[in-house]
Amino acid sequence: MSKKPTDGAQERPGRLKQIRMVAQVLRQADPKALPIVIAAALGTLVVVIVIGLLIGQLWFAIPLGILAAVAVGMIVFGQMAQRAQYKVISGQPGAAAAILKNMRGGWTVTEAVSGNRNLDMVHRAVGRAGVVLVSEGPRNRVGPLLGAEKKRISRAAQQVPIYDVQVGEDEGQIPVDKLQRHLMKLPRNLTKGQVAELNDRLQALPRSMQMPKGPIPKGARMPKGPKPRTR
Repeated sequence: MSKKPTDGAQERPGRLKQIRMVAQVLRQADPKALPIVIAAALGTLVVVIVIGLLIGQLWFAIPLGILAAVAVGMIVFGQMAQRAQYKVISGQPGAAAAILKNMRGGWTVTEAVSGNRNLDMVHRAVGRAGVVLVSEGPRNRVGPLLGAEKKRISRAAQQVPIYDVQVGEDEGQIPVDKLQRHLMKLPRNLTKGQVAELNDRLQALPRSMQMPKGPIPKGARMPKGPKPRTR
């Protein structure tokens, strides 16, 4: 009997299919993106070939140019796809959490550790910098959420630095497309062992709320809880 493929194998698209899917999204988000990618790749190929002609090494320049063109095209494609992703999710509740979970550098992200019925929320990221609380929502509403969450975890965090970052379009807030760059600039205050120990302490804390994961459609609100019965 032939073995059936696992669910993961069925659901995971191949590399080329992934690129096609991203290209479709990119074309819808920015019609100029793919022409820019193609122009960057062809421009690289032309430059390398011209250099090869000038130095009399055309036989070597052609394959080198093709490889360089593919590499440049993929780099530009990745950058444009990232910008398109930011554009699509910008302004949606949970957008900052989606960016945090795709960050490199050993960050441990816990979504929606605090929030309210307006879908203002606070996410927690733990890494070499320490604890970073990232809020989503208007400045006048997320301030109290950040303060309460910082107070809640301060005892478990002990002397570890706790940073708070507000994501949004209000004055003093950071746009979602600049969040990753902002966090990467934070200093490395902890060793990997200290990060693991800190994660264990924070994960042991009870969750103050439960919210849907990932970006949430605009206009959505937290459902009301059941009303207590009166005797």
